[in-house]
Amino acid sequence: MSMPYYVGPEQMMKDKAEFAQKGIARGRSLVATVAADGIVLVAENPSRSLHKISEIYDRIAFGGVGKYNEYDQLRVAGVRQADMKGLAYSREDVDARALANAYAQYVGGVFANEHMKPLEVELVVAELGDASRQTQLYHVAYEGTITDRHDFVVLGGEAGQIMDRIEAHYDASHDVGRALQVAVAALAGPDRSLEAHEIEVALLSNRNGRRCFARVVGDELSNLLAPA
Repeated sequence: MSMPYYVGPEQMMKDKAEFAQKGIARGRSLVATVAADGIVLVAENPSRSLHKISEIYDRIAFGGVGKYNEYDQLRVAGVRQADMKGLAYSREDVDARALANAYAQYVGGVFANEHMKPLEVELVVAELGDASRQTQLYHVAYEGTITDRHDFVVLGGEAGQIMDRIEAHYDASHDVGRALQVAVAALAGPDRSLEAHEIEVALLSNRNGRRCFARVVGDELSNLLAPA
C-alpha cells in the first residue's frame, strides 16, 4: 500500500510564497505617492488598454501588479462592492479601508487554501481625504497582509530599491507634478529613463470634481514630466 503524498504546512506556505513572489516579480512596478494637492499613481505600463490603475469610486483608486487577469477581477469586484454600498447607504459611507479589508480577506483566504494556487498579485487602494477622513494608501500583499501608509507605496518585484530611491527625494509638500517626476525617476532607476508612452499615470485630485480620479495622457503628461 502506497503512502499518500504529504507536504508539511510550513513548507506549503513557503512554496506558495515563493510562487507568488516570482509571479509578481515578472511584472513591472507601480508607485502611489501622496502629494500636497492629491495622490499620484504611476506604473510602468506601455499598454494603452490593459490598465494597472483604475477608478473604484468617487475618491478611491485601485492599482495592481502581477497577473493581470487576477487583479482585474479584484478591481471589478471592488467596483461592485463600492457601488452596492453607495446605493444601500450613501456615497460618503464608501471608504478605502473597508475595500482594502475585503481584498485582504479574499487574497489571504486563497493563499491559505491548500487546494488553490495563491494569487500572483499585489494591490494598492488609495483614497483622497476630505473634511471627514484622511488621505490614505492601503497596500495588500499576495498573502493577505494589509498595511496603511500616509506617504507612498511601491508594488512589484523591485519594490525595495524603488522605495529607497523615492525616500531619498520624497516631500509631502511637493505638488502632483513634482511628485510624479520623483516617482517616474524612482521607477526608472539610475541607468535608464522612462518616456510618457511607457508609463500609465492617474491622479486623485479635488480639481477633478466629485469623481476625483482622472487619467493623465498626451500633452498633459508630457508637460508634467518636463523639468521646471
